[in-house]
Amino acid sequence: MTDTGLDAPFWICRTCGVEHAERPTVCAICADERQWVPASGQAWTTLDELTTEGLAVTARELEPDLVALEAPGIGIEQQAKVVRTEAGALLWDPLGFVDQAGLDAVVQAAGASRSALVVASHPHMYGVQVEWARRLGDALGTEVPVLVSEADAEWLARPGPTVRTWSGEVEVLPGLTLIQPGGHFPGSAVAHWAPGAEGRGVLLSGDTIFANPDRTSVSFLRSYPNRLPLSGAVVTRIAEHVARRPFDRLYNNFDGVIPTDAREVVLRSAQRHAAWTRGDYDHLT
Repeated sequence: MTDTGLDAPFWICRTCGVEHAERPTVCAICADERQWVPASGQAWTTLDELTTEGLAVTARELEPDLVALEAPGIGIEQQAKVVRTEAGALLWDPLGFVDQAGLDAVVQAAGASRSALVVASHPHMYGVQVEWARRLGDALGTEVPVLVSEADAEWLARPGPTVRTWSGEVEVLPGLTLIQPGGHFPGSAVAHWAPGAEGRGVLLSGDTIFANPDRTSVSFLRSYPNRLPLSGAVVTRIAEHVARRPFDRLYNNFDGVIPTDAREVVLRSAQRHAAWTRGDYDHLT
């Protein structure tokens, strides 16, 4: 691979887990109204420090050809998803930490194709995406693209030679399509995996659409930690956008899942959200 300075030290924000080529006074992602800087102040770390602290990636199968990766102890502690296809693997919402166990899970999913790509649903989920791609490229012996939404590219804090921007809808692997309904961020995306759920379709929604603990509803917010809402019109747009494709199951960017009838759950939840923002239920407050 061409020397692009990726062997230089880089820093990871402890609060959001996103990699930075330079270490600013404050992480811009966390200073935004959708995130937060801790009362104790900005804190930075490195992969070596996290390894010394005992962080490790664990992998478990969610359903055939779909694996969850977790590394508690850094950033938002999202759950990354790895989708296995005959043409290669997708690493979705990459973690803020990478080790050999995590790489092995993606390489195994890539299989004989020796092909993979890395995509985050939105900037909070960038993690150490460029580092994942660099190490996967070394392991697979090929270039591993990092696809970044064109609308959100300004949040990229560590460039890389395989970073590519995208917009709209892109089928990145057979039966696996990136869709950009926006909302949480202008470029907020979901991944539609048609063969998932035994062929009934799966939506990997990040927190563009967030599976609720009741497993029968979803939420839509501009900021989850700071409880900033989206309008009913935007929520309706998001739901109708993703509902153009069939899906029976939905996974968010943690361990939330709508196990069945997810498309109807999304549409019904959007209608409920819009009704509350219109004031239809003010008599209940």
